[in-house]
Amino acid sequence: MKGGEFLINTISPDDIFIPEDMNEEQKLLAKILEDFLRGELEPRIKELEAKTEGLMVELLKKSAEVGFFGVDIPEQFGGMGLDNVSSLIVTEKASIGGPFALANLVSTTFGALPILYFGSSEQKQRYLPDLANAKKIGAFALTEPDAGTDALNAKTVATLSEDGQYYILNGEKQFISNTGYADIFIIFAKLDGENFTAFILDRDSEGLSFGQEEDKMGIHGTSTRSLILENVRIPVDHLLFQIGKGHVVAFNTLNLGRYKLSGACLGMAKLAFKDSLQYSKNRMQFGQSISNFGLIKEKIGEMAIRIFVGESMVYRTSRLLEEGIKGIIKTANEVGFGLVSQIEEYATECSINKVYASEMLDYVVDEAVQIHGGYGYIRDYPVEQYYRDSRIYRIFGGTSEINRLLILRMLLKRAEKGQFPLENGIENVASEIMPSAESYSQGKGLEDLGHLVDNAKKIVFLSLKAVFQAFSNSLEHHQEVIGMISNIIIEVFAMESCLLRTQKINQKFGEENGEIPTNISQVYILDAFMRVERWAKLIFAAIAEGDILRSQLSDLRMLTQYLPINSVGFRRRIADSMLKARRYFIS
Repeated sequence: MKGGEFLINTISPDDIFIPEDMNEEQKLLAKILEDFLRGELEPRIKELEAKTEGLMVELLKKSAEVGFFGVDIPEQFGGMGLDNVSSLIVTEKASIGGPFALANLVSTTFGALPILYFGSSEQKQRYLPDLANAKKIGAFALTEPDAGTDALNAKTVATLSEDGQYYILNGEKQFISNTGYADIFIIFAKLDGENFTAFILDRDSEGLSFGQEEDKMGIHGTSTRSLILENVRIPVDHLLFQIGKGHVVAFNTLNLGRYKLSGACLGMAKLAFKDSLQYSKNRMQFGQSISNFGLIKEKIGEMAIRIFVGESMVYRTSRLLEEGIKGIIKTANEVGFGLVSQIEEYATECSINKVYASEMLDYVVDEAVQIHGGYGYIRDYPVEQYYRDSRIYRIFGGTSEINRLLILRMLLKRAEKGQFPLENGIENVASEIMPSAESYSQGKGLEDLGHLVDNAKKIVFLSLKAVFQAFSNSLEHHQEVIGMISNIIIEVFAMESCLLRTQKINQKFGEENGEIPTNISQVYILDAFMRVERWAKLIFAAIAEGDILRSQLSDLRMLTQYLPINSVGFRRRIADSMLKARRYFIS
């Protein structure tokens, strides 16, 4: 399945990977990691948050012994060389370690993968073994005081020394995670002030200094500092990939990072959810557990629904990426030449995951604090930490706003290259709009939900058709409209991922074991479809009026015939199953 083609094609449940497909090795890996984190990391989160000297490095090195650092790195370079699903399991489970999760993610994804994918054979041999066993910690230095989202506006410059042996870097990098203990930095500068280029920078380089630790709202146990470069001399063989191709390294690393960050959001959401279940069961008010109250069950049910949907999306994407890079030899010299197109193939899906998962996490931790009441505001309770830590995920790795712009922009870019049949989708939508003899969502279960997903896809192209007619040459200047179209695209991927996983669970384990996933799909897809309808109406109202607007709304009505469901009852049923299990539990 090519990137973005979920909008065009009919997908079979057999075509996707779901968490229930994990093999025994992956399940064992998850158990080993969780046991380690519960025993070694979880009891020391408060110490990490207090920035106990040397503790983070000690724990990072200890975690490497059980596989936290070498999952993505081939065995040839001292790693484990496991699959993409296993890598996602590591990222998700790491959240149990609080601040450790981000430090690990930065080193293993943003520090190591640029060298693995874009480094020369010599660079791989020199750096990857130490990164695989945490003898060295990695970091990613892209952001500058005046170049955040606009990364290519970097002011850091590099010039070649007179003897041709070094690149001399001058500038400043800001908000760089892991700076306090990183040994290796992937850093970006404009060579001769023009060619945006990536370099590998060693911590002990002369002329490199660091700013003070940033006093952050959350992720207190992590190190965030500035890098100050004053005539820093980097050997010429530390240039990463190619001169002028730093954007290729940066943007493809960010694509993979967004997907990995989605896994981290998923892990933290599950922790907050479990704590909320336990607290609601134990907290007594008016002579009974607050978990018996309808408004608390509504929160628990909705939290479980959103986690299930996010989990379905992220693990589906893990297999897409795995299939995309299958056959590419990661040990080869500058393997990035072949990898770039495969990573870019699913850039849209990576951004979709990042937006959904980070906003799902914010919802879950906010409701977790609400369920805890006043206690949720007290540092003695973990949900207070989750609440603080969650906020950064909508910012780093690309803000939610820039990712919403990228979702549509990347699809349009692929369409221009003939890699995505956008015009066919727009041309076909007119012939596919016809009055329905029945209202969907009630009576036929998953089949009717499938109709709603298909109609949501049609609404994407109906909206795009109207937008292109109104803003044929100026769409970039209408970010609000782009954002709403991307919202619909996100919901389509979420609805479909949820439905396909439910269908696959029913096929594998029987409909009785698939009752809760089915209930989740019924609630989420109906709610999402209502949001899709609203966004489409807002898009049409923003670009047209009079008879044109009435015509567009008439077409929309033909696609949005559905009956509501008893979402109150379904949420209660979902909540009761989770409360009984005392954890996030599906089948």
